[in-house]
Amino acid sequence: MKQKRRHSMIRHFVHKTKQASCSSKEAQMNPRPNIVLILTDDLDVSIGGMIPLVKTKKLIGDAGITFTNTFVASPLCCPSRASILTGKYPHNHHVVNNTLEGNCSSTAWQKTQEPETFPAFLQKHGIYQTFFAGKYLNEYGNKKSGGVEHVPPGWDHWFALERNSKYYNYTLSVNGRAQRHGQNYSEDYLTDVLANISIDFLENKSNRRPFFMMVSTPAPHSPWTAAPQYENNFPNIKAPRDPNFNVHGKDKHWLIRQAKTPMTNSSVEFLDNAYRKRWRTLLSVDDLVEKVVRKLEVRGELSKTYLIFTSDNGYHTGQFSLPMDKRQLYEFDIRVPLLVRGPNIKPNQTSPLLIANVDLGPTILDIAGYSVNETQMDGMSFLPIMTGKGNSSTWRSDVLVEYEGEGSNISDPACPLLGPGVSECFPDCVCEDSYNNTYACVRTVAQAANLQYCEFDDNEVFVEVYNLTADPFQLSNIAKSIDQEVLEKMNHRLMMLQSCSGQSCRTPGVYDSQFRFDPRLMFSSLVPHRNKRRQTLK
Repeated sequence: MKQKRRHSMIRHFVHKTKQASCSSKEAQMNPRPNIVLILTDDLDVSIGGMIPLVKTKKLIGDAGITFTNTFVASPLCCPSRASILTGKYPHNHHVVNNTLEGNCSSTAWQKTQEPETFPAFLQKHGIYQTFFAGKYLNEYGNKKSGGVEHVPPGWDHWFALERNSKYYNYTLSVNGRAQRHGQNYSEDYLTDVLANISIDFLENKSNRRPFFMMVSTPAPHSPWTAAPQYENNFPNIKAPRDPNFNVHGKDKHWLIRQAKTPMTNSSVEFLDNAYRKRWRTLLSVDDLVEKVVRKLEVRGELSKTYLIFTSDNGYHTGQFSLPMDKRQLYEFDIRVPLLVRGPNIKPNQTSPLLIANVDLGPTILDIAGYSVNETQMDGMSFLPIMTGKGNSSTWRSDVLVEYEGEGSNISDPACPLLGPGVSECFPDCVCEDSYNNTYACVRTVAQAANLQYCEFDDNEVFVEVYNLTADPFQLSNIAKSIDQEVLEKMNHRLMMLQSCSGQSCRTPGVYDSQFRFDPRLMFSSLVPHRNKRRQTLK
């Protein structure tokens, strides 16, 4: 079975390569670099997620540049992935959660946004051959929006997971045809399957055209199923006991305040076990990265290939007594790893400059020889920063983070006291999300400030502000003590960013010398979010 599947994939690549053999003369006359994007699922950087990825750090980070201030536009899989693909903030691509109703791989997304993704741009110009393998969007493959027969524009070779991350017993869309997998490790373990498909592509693709390859792993997303050889690794590892671990978020939004502190022993045991399992799944990702790099090396293509490694959002395990999830505005959920190697990137570099995942599309297009100004993208290319041609003193100082909360219309029978409007609840009735966990933040990283300013779309218009220089674990909300002028400027900047599009998303932030503040433009409260549901919670 394994051999038949492998041979059918190889035949696919050979057939597709022959189709493209009459590649454009432009591609041959103007050789462009290859690009590989490896996207993990729920990989944090704040609570030790990169520690098991020893080979990845050596083969990509140490061989290039590591960005230490990289943030997602939204700390949830589908909105964040939509931001990566479109280069847009959620208020412009309109994917607000992981459901079809929230526009995750909906027909509306397919009609309005998929044709504008950076892979669609690459394919349209005909120079790059494009390849995708792995998790795409959480609702991809839903029969209500075309099923696995739908192959998004932009992809010559398409091996996409139906729905959300799994390791066994899943279905792949192989160029629109369903391929079902069982639970035999040697032929079905998804991370390894993705590695094998990627290697097959590299061996059988056209050598006359550059390629863009995106590999999107299930790890370290739940259900955290490790490969058999890694099932017993890290027996004594526990979730880090940072200063914000298992403490009460007393000055935070009500959703954080409702968490029970201290957590029960069974909760701590559960999250420690999950933390170990996450690390174990990452060892197969580390192997995948090594296989791809070694294959490029053997083929003599490594020196002309950019490799980008990142994640769709962070994660938490016990911070502020929240057991496990993402979806919150804090560093552990919005900050992600970003490692890049490639032509003209000197090794062993670290950059503190502020990067958002809306920048990945513009950067990949820049590498491929196109300008972000040819698109409607909100992000900006960080290629000049990596190659030493950019001016770091004029780089942007802030980015937008936005999230729309979800809640159930009825009370959870197990937690009647909470009432309706909450979701992602644990057995001890600690909930990780709610309708009014809807917020927008300005995340600032500048020479003069390392600041986070957030407003909630709730009945209080609750505000949280953190000075990350003095308080890296976000223990103290300084909204009530910070200078009023800073609050007003941040409120103004937040409203600007929430309504920005394209170039206007790249305007100077509060701590830029070119920032202009007009108090006459101030409003008494936040511009309303898209969340129209009646909030039943305080």
